[in-house]
Amino acid sequence: MITRKDLLRVSKPVVLIAEELSPATVDALGPDFEIRHCDGANRAELLPALAQGVDAVLIRSATKMDSEAIAAAKGLKVIARAGVGLDNVDIPAATAAGVMVVNAPTSNIVSAAELAIALLLASARHVSPAHAALRGGKWARSKYTGAELFEKKLGIIGFGRIGQLVAQRMQAFGMSVLAYDPYLQPARAAQLGVDLVSLDQLLADSDFITIHLPKTKETANLINAEALKKVKPTVRIINAARGGVLDEAALYDAIKEGRVAGAGLDVFATEPCTDSPLFTLDQVVATPHLGASTDEAQERAGIAVAVSVRKALSGELVPDAVNVKGGEIHEEIRPSLPLVEKLAQVATGLADELPVSIEVVVRGEVSVHDCSILAISALKGALLATGAEDITYVNAPNLAQERGLTSSVLTESESPEYRSMIEVKAAFSNGTHIRVDGTLMGIKKTEKIIAIDKFDLDLPPTDYLLFLRYADRPGVVGHVGNALGKAGINIASMQVARDSAGGRALMAITVDSSIPKEMVELVAKETGAELVRTVSLHS
Repeated sequence: MITRKDLLRVSKPVVLIAEELSPATVDALGPDFEIRHCDGANRAELLPALAQGVDAVLIRSATKMDSEAIAAAKGLKVIARAGVGLDNVDIPAATAAGVMVVNAPTSNIVSAAELAIALLLASARHVSPAHAALRGGKWARSKYTGAELFEKKLGIIGFGRIGQLVAQRMQAFGMSVLAYDPYLQPARAAQLGVDLVSLDQLLADSDFITIHLPKTKETANLINAEALKKVKPTVRIINAARGGVLDEAALYDAIKEGRVAGAGLDVFATEPCTDSPLFTLDQVVATPHLGASTDEAQERAGIAVAVSVRKALSGELVPDAVNVKGGEIHEEIRPSLPLVEKLAQVATGLADELPVSIEVVVRGEVSVHDCSILAISALKGALLATGAEDITYVNAPNLAQERGLTSSVLTESESPEYRSMIEVKAAFSNGTHIRVDGTLMGIKKTEKIIAIDKFDLDLPPTDYLLFLRYADRPGVVGHVGNALGKAGINIASMQVARDSAGGRALMAITVDSSIPKEMVELVAKETGAELVRTVSLHS
């Protein structure tokens, strides 16, 4: 007799492959899964296939896993995108449904870097129009005199993984490299042999410019008409990152007017794009979003997501998950994750810059457990404090590495004043340090900030905090209260700690709403405080 237990033992998780993927993908999945196929671009085929019950769905860019598709999927646990971009996945809907979303963020970085270089070289030597002329029966050597790369300046806008690969390769051509990236640490730039400069300086000094930024609210049309007024007339601009970062209409005008010598484009604001005015210009070489279109990149992407699916369905930590923390974390450690995040946010916010290193010291009873995940928690908090978005426990380490931030965890069994406590020690590039201590109090494990540097506190890490460091004297509390009151900002709690009467003091205030920059400046002016910082805690 076959029992229900027997049936469960022999049943295999179902993986739906909704687009053509590398054969290596199926090989990487192995024999432990039931593999089904469908045409994910065809909604009439996709939705019924999902409704039949699947544990994971593997897609590329043509399949839209929106809220409708996610709702239709019975038993879905993982959406795996064999590539980088996730524009075709409704991540909030997936998260709300408890569905993990994974991608292959490093699968195409070499391919993308190489295409950017190919476009740069093609633009410099007029490869595209010279090729077209020759095929049209014209031997036009004199018309297509190009430019050497040797001893020229390459400006890289966005110095993440792809930008760094481009820099390394173009340095071999004898180019000097300028980099603009507000998150890049000078020490990391120096290590890679590049000059970290402002965007304006990069625009003015570069002979070639290549863009390697994601499209966000901050980067949309970053290279616009005003920016293009600052470049050399001999400059050539490459965009193989994301459409919409470079203003295409402004680029067309600049090339037509002789203010930009040429461009190489792989991405466009609206895709597919087949009728851009830029395509009428000999100075422009263009490709149809081919950055990831190599056999090697596709194979790496397929293998990467297959491995992620295997891990996800077995309950393991998934390195490329974008909407979950994942991993086995001891129950005694879990409540410390958001606490460490907040402590790191406070330390970073007080300095108003990203640390170069963070040391997390875990003291007391909780130190007997594996606390290593707290290093990632600290990275996540520090990155969030700089305004970075979409930071998770799985992408924080890579982002931190790109920006020159490291973290470590130490454990100490002794905790003199609390059963358990955590110190977050942040070190900054100017040699300064900030320490923020916290603990979880009582049965409810209530979060508390218990010290900042040498100042003792008993502060709940609420959403909106205001800190002042000043010389202890009468009247400061009144000035702060009056200023906030006039602005309609309600004070929830206030604490003042000092090292001695008339010495240095620290004021910590929790408020019910965000504090505008103008208010911070006003408080600083009226109190004469050496430091006034507002910190907004978010995850």
